[in-house]
Amino acid sequence: MASLFTNPAIIPVSQLTSTNPTRFLLYYNGTTATKAPSIRSTKSSTPFTTIFCSATRRPEYIPNRIPDPHYVRVFDTTLRDGEQSPGASMTSKEKLDVARQLAKLGVDIIEAGFPAASKDDLEAVRMIAKEVGNEVDENGYVPVICGLARCNKKDIDASWEAVKHAKRPRIHTFIATSEIHMKHKLKKTKEEVIETARSMVSYARSLGCNDVEFSPEDAGRSDREFLYQILGEVIKAGATTLNIPDTVGYNMPNEFGQLIADIKANTKGIENVIISTHCQNDLGLSTANTLAGACAGARQVEVTVNGIGERAGNAALEEVSVVMALKCRGDQVLGGLYTGINTKQIIMSSKMVEEFSGLHVQPHKAIVGENAFAHESGIHQDGMLKHKNTYEIISPEDIGLHRSNESGIVLGKLRYIIPN
Repeated sequence: MASLFTNPAIIPVSQLTSTNPTRFLLYYNGTTATKAPSIRSTKSSTPFTTIFCSATRRPEYIPNRIPDPHYVRVFDTTLRDGEQSPGASMTSKEKLDVARQLAKLGVDIIEAGFPAASKDDLEAVRMIAKEVGNEVDENGYVPVICGLARCNKKDIDASWEAVKHAKRPRIHTFIATSEIHMKHKLKKTKEEVIETARSMVSYARSLGCNDVEFSPEDAGRSDREFLYQILGEVIKAGATTLNIPDTVGYNMPNEFGQLIADIKANTKGIENVIISTHCQNDLGLSTANTLAGACAGARQVEVTVNGIGERAGNAALEEVSVVMALKCRGDQVLGGLYTGINTKQIIMSSKMVEEFSGLHVQPHKAIVGENAFAHESGIHQDGMLKHKNTYEIISPEDIGLHRSNESGIVLGKLRYIIPN
C-alpha cells in the first residue's frame, strides 16, 4: 500500500499494535472559553487525553435497539452511494478489499451495493456477505452486510439473495415521499406510496430477514405529517431502522435536527426502532446536518470514506466519526456520544478508497487531506515548535498518521523565521 501515499511527509502508522480501540474519546478539562486547558500525561502532544476502550465495550448488536443510548452506529455506504460518484468505479476484487478494510475500521454496517443494478453488483455483494460478513473477530464483532433495494419485489429478492449469506444480513429499501418526487417521478398518490412501503417492508421480513431498514427518500423536503404516517406504518410492518435522508442536501443543520426531533416525538412506535441519518453535501452541510441529527436522537449515521457519493457527496466518515469522538465538545454539545470506529485505520481507509475509486482528496480536506496536519505560516510554525496544541486539536497519530517531520512544518514563502 506504500504507493497510496503521495505525500512523503505523511506515512501510515504501523499496524503492529495489540490495541483494537472501539471508543475514542478526547477529554478537555477547560470549563470556560477563557480558561486554558489543563494538560494530562499522554502520548499525544495535544491537551486532550486519548482513551481507547476495549472492543468489549461495543454494545451487543440488536437490529432495532442499542443497549447503550450513547452509542452511534456507523453505516458505511462507500461501496454503494460512494461508487455512484461520477467517474468512480471499483472491480469486485477492489470492493472486497475495501469491505475488509471497513471491517478493520470497525464500521457497524457495510452497505455493499445495489444488487438489482447488475449481475456483477449482486455477485460483489454476495462475495462480501460470504467473506467479510462471516469473519467474526475475537471480541464477537462482525459487520452487518446490507444491500439496497427499491420498494419492489424484484429489487428486494436480489438484495436478499446477495446478503443472506452474511451472519448479520440487512435489506435497505426505500421510496420517495416528497411531493415533488411523488408527483413527477413516481406518479403515485400518498396512499399508494404508503401501501407500497408497508407491503414491501413486510415482504422483506417474510423472506427471513429480521433486519430491515426503510428510507423515505427526500425526507428533508417531505410533509411532516405524511412522514409520521408512513414511518408509523413501516414500523408496524417490521422495519427495524428508519433512515431519514436529506437526499438533495437541502436542509440547514437546525432544520435537520428539528426534523429528527419531530419524527422522534410524533411517530407511533418510534421507540421500537433505530433512527438513522443520510445527509448529502450539496450545500456543504452534510457533516453538520449529520451531527445535528445525532444530537436530536439519531443513533445511526450513514457516511462514506472521503465523503464520496452522488453529486457533491455524502457526510464523510472520517469527519463525523472523529468529530463525534471529541470529548472536548462531547460533554458540552454531543451528550457523550461515541462510535465503534478504530480511528487508527482512518488514513489507510481513506487512501485505499482514493486509489481504487480514482477520486482524489483535495489537499485541504478535513482529517485526511495532505495539508490537514501541515503548517507553512511562520506564525503557526512558531506556535507548533513551542507547543503542538497551539494549532492542532487532533493528534495525527490518532488517525493512523506519522509525520517524518514531527511538527508538520512545510517550507514556503511564509516559512518560519528564527527570531533574534
